Amino acid sequence: MMLCECKTGVNMTKISIKDLLDAGIHFGHRKNRWNPKMSEYIFGHRNGIHIIDLQKTVIYFNEALKVIKDYASNGKNILFIGTKRQASEIIEKYALDCNQYFINKRWLGGMLTNWDTIQNSIKRLKKIEDILENKINSYTKKEILRFENSAQKLDKALGGIKNMVGKPDILFIIDTNKEILAVKEANKIGIPIVAVIDSNSDPEGIDFPIPGNDDAIRSIEYYCNTISETIKSSSKNKEDNLGSSDVS
Repeated sequence: MMLCECKTGVNMTKISIKDLLDAGIHFGHRKNRWNPKMSEYIFGHRNGIHIIDLQKTVIYFNEALKVIKDYASNGKNILFIGTKRQASEIIEKYALDCNQYFINKRWLGGMLTNWDTIQNSIKRLKKIEDILENKINSYTKKEILRFENSAQKLDKALGGIKNMVGKPDILFIIDTNKEILAVKEANKIGIPIVAVIDSNSDPEGIDFPIPGNDDAIRSIEYYCNTISETIKSSSKNKEDNLGSSDVS
């Protein structure tokens, strides 16, 4: 059994082929749905289903974790993206767990390339939230209802990034086919991408690919949990180091 360890200070994130198998990460799509650009990541096929080479997944996942560790250690913004039904709640859960940011409902066109407009929408969301929180009496019930509806729509689209200062420094994406707009925008302005790439994905434009199943809930949970734990460990080590510096 291959075991690969990603050093994150004192703690170690261990990725084993057994864990990947248990999470169903080796299952790709049917042979007729594959993207030939994924050939180097394919081990073979079974019953018409492509099987992903998990030895390569271990290596590439480990490389991706090292990058995530470096970004987290330097206090960078890491944006989790996964808007498909089975990824949505998991993306939100683990992004919040490591104090990072997420988009889990819908990618708005221009979210990266038209950042000023997105910032204006976030300011509007915060202003409306302030109105609703303070129950300002100068507004009628009808106006308050309208504010509540607006806040709900804006929060659905932007709630996961409303407290992010500046653009994201790196993206972590589940399903690059589904999130193709995010990939294109990040590529256009030079934001690096860590992403899970399934047998039907296009690996081009992905800086740090993780070959694996991007549909199964248990697979998505494994990726997100591992990324989140790496970020938390890196952040904790940074705080410990700062504390040691203060003492010295």
